[in-house]
Amino acid sequence: MAAFDEADPFGAPPKKKAAHELGQPLDTLSVDELAERVELLRGEIARLESALAAKLASRAAADSIFKTS
Repeated sequence: MAAFDEADPFGAPPKKKAAHELGQPLDTLSVDELAERVELLRGEIARLESALAAKLASRAAADSIFKTS
């Protein structure tokens, strides 16, 4: 069980997950924050490309079944 801290009985607030909003100002972000955003967006691009490839494969499979000659 975690120790009770009288100064902060609810514990430290959870660390906010890095998020990026397209078009947001970048001048207030540090170099580390910018690098973190780049990695976050690269991961999201990979996830989107994977979903796109799966949907294209599904569409191609459906097209081959329903294709009329």
